[in-house]
Amino acid sequence: MPRALVTGNQAAGAMLAAAGEANRVARGCCSGVYPITPQTEIMETLTAYPFTKGAVVTVESEHSAMGVCIGASIAGARAFTASAANGLLYMTENVFAAGYYRLPIVLVVSNRTIGPPWNIWVDQGDSLALRDAAMLQFYCESHQDLVDTILVAFRVAEDPRVLLPALVAQDGFVLSHALMDVDLPDQSQVDAFLPPLDLPHRIRRDHPRIYGGLTWPRDTQRQREDIEHAMQAVPHVMEGVLDEFETVFGRRPAGAFPAAHTDDADLVIVACNTMARTALHVVEDRRARGERVGLVRAKLFRPFLRDALVRALGPARRVAVLDRNHSPGSGGIFWGEVVASLAGRSDVLVQDYIVGLGGTDVPHAVIDAIVDDLAARERPGPPVFFEEEG
Repeated sequence: MPRALVTGNQAAGAMLAAAGEANRVARGCCSGVYPITPQTEIMETLTAYPFTKGAVVTVESEHSAMGVCIGASIAGARAFTASAANGLLYMTENVFAAGYYRLPIVLVVSNRTIGPPWNIWVDQGDSLALRDAAMLQFYCESHQDLVDTILVAFRVAEDPRVLLPALVAQDGFVLSHALMDVDLPDQSQVDAFLPPLDLPHRIRRDHPRIYGGLTWPRDTQRQREDIEHAMQAVPHVMEGVLDEFETVFGRRPAGAFPAAHTDDADLVIVACNTMARTALHVVEDRRARGERVGLVRAKLFRPFLRDALVRALGPARRVAVLDRNHSPGSGGIFWGEVVASLAGRSDVLVQDYIVGLGGTDVPHAVIDAIVDDLAARERPGPPVFFEEEG
């Protein structure tokens, strides 16, 4: 397995290309692409790749980029694209359509703040705006996590028990433009891990179908119920995919809620993406001083596996949720999911901390201050906005 010094965007582009190339023995691959900071390098990597049986289509908008992917996927090709921020919002109509068509398209998002006012730095308001789409959502903490998760996303999305699009998110600039030494699987390994795609409902000359026609209310409800069953299948499917990944590549990517030091923790931090890496340093420093603090990294956001989260939190009675996002009038989006997961645990104090919006740094000192704030609380309060200086 070759190692390479690459940006997050270059790593993501390389894995999308390798996944597409792995389908050359079937119906090939296709990507509709349109540039937007901070994901443009992904598009550039894809357009430069010499696919054996595939095409990268440069279009006039993000809406059309997903439209190309929808057409290609319905035809049976392996399809993928990338976007960010307002471009992702422009794509939203077709993201919902891809989910309702049950198309296993993989979408990489380099998280960026939604404008106006215009801001090119990271927060998760763009990808989390799609939280009600029929789509899996994964959040990555490092370049290696990104590489591995993209391959896992294809395999889970294309499983006949799932057949839903998948979104893989990385922090804009913090990961997308940072250089890191990464194990990049070679094509033979990707071929061994990703079997040829045979979409059961693809267009066939010998079996005409109608796509996107008018349905009656009862049919729509059944369709949504089928999608819910597909989401419920994800944990079992993903466990098998991780087993196979470990066999092929010799390492095991993280599951939905990887935990550190939560077996005996009184207080647990819930965080995702690069914030979780900083939070782990805080946790380890505190434990070295004798404090029982733990960390749960939220990697899989959709489906949100509530029972798995409760198990990961362990016996903790205080939970700090770090949200790099904001739902006006509600608070942090991850916080809402954590509270719902703990509805049967009235003994747990869950406090929401909104940090890092617009690319504001979330250093060690801020997370230290959050732990101190939570430890001193007697009851939860409204969302706390922590700024860089803590």
